[in-house]
Amino acid sequence: MIGAIIAAAGKGTRAGFEKNKLLMPLSDKTVLEQTVQTFTESGLFEEIVLVVSAEDEEILKKLFPALKIVRGGSSRTQSVRNGLLASSAEIVLVHDGARPYVTKEILLDCIENVKKYGSGVAACRATDTVARAENGNITQVYGKENVYMLQTPQGFYREELLQAYENASGEYPDESSVFAAAGKTPHLSKGSPQNRKLTFKEDFSVPFRTGNGYDTHRLETGRDLVLCGIKIPFEKGLLGHSDADAPLHALMDALLSAAGLRDIGFYFPDTDQTYKGANSVELLRKTLGFVKEQGYKPENVSITVLAQRPKLAPYIDEMRQNLANVLSIPVSSVGISATTTEKLGFVGREEGIASYASVLLKKDSKTL
Repeated sequence: MIGAIIAAAGKGTRAGFEKNKLLMPLSDKTVLEQTVQTFTESGLFEEIVLVVSAEDEEILKKLFPALKIVRGGSSRTQSVRNGLLASSAEIVLVHDGARPYVTKEILLDCIENVKKYGSGVAACRATDTVARAENGNITQVYGKENVYMLQTPQGFYREELLQAYENASGEYPDESSVFAAAGKTPHLSKGSPQNRKLTFKEDFSVPFRTGNGYDTHRLETGRDLVLCGIKIPFEKGLLGHSDADAPLHALMDALLSAAGLRDIGFYFPDTDQTYKGANSVELLRKTLGFVKEQGYKPENVSITVLAQRPKLAPYIDEMRQNLANVLSIPVSSVGISATTTEKLGFVGREEGIASYASVLLKKDSKTL
């Protein structure tokens, strides 16, 4: 039988939360629910032991009624030992509850390595030089050649690992160190940079968010045609409460959507005379302020303008540069394309111009 021990008895004090970090939300589930879900949905395990603290025991029993709940100890070493004693599996994988991004592929490779080599320790090759330091001073440099960053899961034959724990004295950072202290040689298995452990508060924030927007305005004589803040020579312009810059309005909606905010009609209603004839570039700057308040900034944007006439190709570069300046991103991160609708629909009849926009927001490191 193959089993798993998920270590969830810590308090996660380094994350700075008032409760166990594993009970914090991550997308639509808690951290621990996402971790457990990967194990249960993998179909690889006949038994899952969840090691918990006394404080969280009751709530986790209700949250995971199908799992074997075991109370942990005062350290990881003691907690995993308790989990091993409660398990009846032949092969057991020990995993940190705070690693919710583990994949079935990683779990399967770990199991296969246990069967082949007697152990499997998920790991990634170090890409940076690794050093030991004390009081801010480097005391030993390990380099990065043949150096690995150890993760979980860490798999073993349960009886061998339990014996290593029974003979261990003191505390150990993980199972591979206990196994090695018993004179065994742990074998590496597949890890991943994405299989990261959520340790600090910033680890819980979603680093990227996407959003889409759409806008359209009617073409009328006697109006200036303004697209992406650039005045385009044409006999008609777009009708609207502001300057009716459809691409910028689509972009603003995309930005607001990605940040989880309301649409531009909420922030800049056409019933408010303050925005009568407003320059949409200035409205875009205000929108960026709303996005910044949510802790994000634009990483790149993509805009498509649908117009039968005029031909916009001569103005694309100027439009891109203008947006890059406003958004404070490289011009290479601004994509603007223009297309006709082959004379189909209201755009094809030259009754109006429409625009789509997509954005990628990145968590602003200044807000972490």
